[in-house]
Amino acid sequence: MERSLELGNMTRVQEFVLLGLSTRPGIRNALFAVFLTLYLLTLLENTLIIYLICSHSELHKPMYFFLGNLSCLEMCYVSVTMPSLLLGLWTGPCHVPFTACMTQLFFFISLICMECTLLASMAYDRYVAICHPLHYPLLMRPQVCLGLALSSWLGGLLVSVVKTSCIASLSYCGPNVLNHFFCDVSPLLNLSCTHVALTELVDFISAIIILWGSLLVAMASYVAIGRAVLCMSSAVARRKALSTCASHLVVVGIFYAATLFIYARPSRIEAMDLNKVLSVIYTVVTPMCNPIIYCLRNREVQAAFHRTLHWSRS
Repeated sequence: MERSLELGNMTRVQEFVLLGLSTRPGIRNALFAVFLTLYLLTLLENTLIIYLICSHSELHKPMYFFLGNLSCLEMCYVSVTMPSLLLGLWTGPCHVPFTACMTQLFFFISLICMECTLLASMAYDRYVAICHPLHYPLLMRPQVCLGLALSSWLGGLLVSVVKTSCIASLSYCGPNVLNHFFCDVSPLLNLSCTHVALTELVDFISAIIILWGSLLVAMASYVAIGRAVLCMSSAVARRKALSTCASHLVVVGIFYAATLFIYARPSRIEAMDLNKVLSVIYTVVTPMCNPIIYCLRNREVQAAFHRTLHWSRS
């Protein structure tokens, strides 16, 4: 028994090799410039949103409180995956120690779970605002908003602890090459040399609870909103109600379509090139587009932005 344990420890993978987004040297430089620009733009946009929400009292509302949380989450989210993507484009396949890989996986799972539950909270906020406007100040008082935000952050951490512990406890005997630009669940399961049924079951159950659960909350909220809008007698009121929900629906659709395709199934994913393309959508494109879709087209945010520019010039 001791001999077999020693042999297992000797053959255990100590590091992984990330192939990156592309292995073709001819296009890596161009992709590096593109994704570095997108990364810096994402950080700038979300930092601006957080600053505007914090510095303007008229934006101290539940909707903008959740948007501020989302912007903070997006900056963390993109900063977990983008550095390894950029490093792979700059240097080619990169070596990542086992501990560093599991650490990246832990933060990535945490943040994706947080975003799912936060999007559901934002859908509930719009439901209360449109379907129960008279009770909105009570139902979405600061204590409730803070509780929803904390449950999103803490829930994501808790789920990630369980999932990452299961994946880290698997044996990786080689090969150690990950056809991805960051340490993700499916590529790691593909490299495991032990039975992964329990880990896939945990992954499947967490997907049902977090992904499908939050999606059902969002869908139920918008079904109720749709019914309420159809009952409105004024066309102006209908347009106003729909305008406050359209941006959220776009973001929810893009995020959940890519995420559910990858993570809602317990089986390993073999089409890794498709996996990488979809991963780019929700790890790079969505964090960059969210501030534009949500806030920068919002009249109150635009007014706060113009006042900030005026103050800086005067």
